Amino acid sequence: MKKYSMETTVGVFVFAGLLCIVYMAVRLGGLELFSSKYYSLFARFSSVNGLRIGSPVEMLGLQIGKVTGLSMNQDEQVAIAELKIARDVRVYDDAIASIRTSGLIGDKFVRIDAGGAGAQLQAGGMIVDTEPAVDLWELISKYALGDVGKKQEKQDLLQSGESE
Repeated sequence: MKKYSMETTVGVFVFAGLLCIVYMAVRLGGLELFSSKYYSLFARFSSVNGLRIGSPVEMLGLQIGKVTGLSMNQDEQVAIAELKIARDVRVYDDAIASIRTSGLIGDKFVRIDAGGAGAQLQAGGMIVDTEPAVDLWELISKYALGDVGKKQEKQDLLQSGESE
């Protein structure tokens, strides 16, 4: 009889330990099994250069979600970012999503201007007004190599030729 009570006690502790491990894996992994505090929105960008899965999504300087997926639509030649947004945050169909850099050369994040004149976007909705990330290295190379002045000179020549 004593042998079975010891085995039962060990079994209960092993089962409780496994439950704790599963609970911590779900909590730390960010899985929501029963109810979600977030809903998904999608944003269509011409480029998601530097944006990563897990990058924050901000509105009014506050983090309201994160980027959970990046994909490509080859038919329309656009990149699609999936954004998980907190349930209590309202985003409207005239919203503007832009990819920004925190600091001078920091990580990228998505900034949303929520809009407000249109209808509220529901889960699975698409933000179509977007601004891709500014490529800092491309800008620096244009200024360093003098391409900016050459383009302006070409535009000036074209305009002066049209006015004659």
